[in-house]
Amino acid sequence: MSNVVRHRILGVLRDGPATITQVAEKLGLAKGSSSYHMRLLERAGLVKVVRTNKVRGVMERYYDRAVRNIHLPDPAPGQRDVLLGHAIADLAEAPEGSRRFVRMQHTRIPDDRFEEFVDRLEALMDELGAARDNDHQAATMAVALFRPKDTPGA
Repeated sequence: MSNVVRHRILGVLRDGPATITQVAEKLGLAKGSSSYHMRLLERAGLVKVVRTNKVRGVMERYYDRAVRNIHLPDPAPGQRDVLLGHAIADLAEAPEGSRRFVRMQHTRIPDDRFEEFVDRLEALMDELGAARDNDHQAATMAVALFRPKDTPGA
């Protein structure tokens, strides 16, 4: 999952099964690249063939996600967070002039308030996921609430 192309392939498959050709066209990839990444995702058990269709003598495979949610472990010390890296890459490629909300907030709060905010953010993310309507444009929300390394006197 550390590869942004594989992350984006799984994003395409959120909308339903697709062939390697359809994925390549949607992401602007070469078919060979799309095929390579799809094979890796299939070997990892993250996508599966859900149907086939014979077109002009060639067997066309439709792939779909094998799992609905992927839970990644926390990054190892000194390593970057994979999901936030993908979110930043996706944000950088968002259409120019599209509506977006990006904000960073620093504060100091006690542990009980920290946990309260975590719970509220989790509920908001669940609400956003439940609001899915395939007839409308995609939207992505990335959230990170964490305790940073404390800087004395900050």
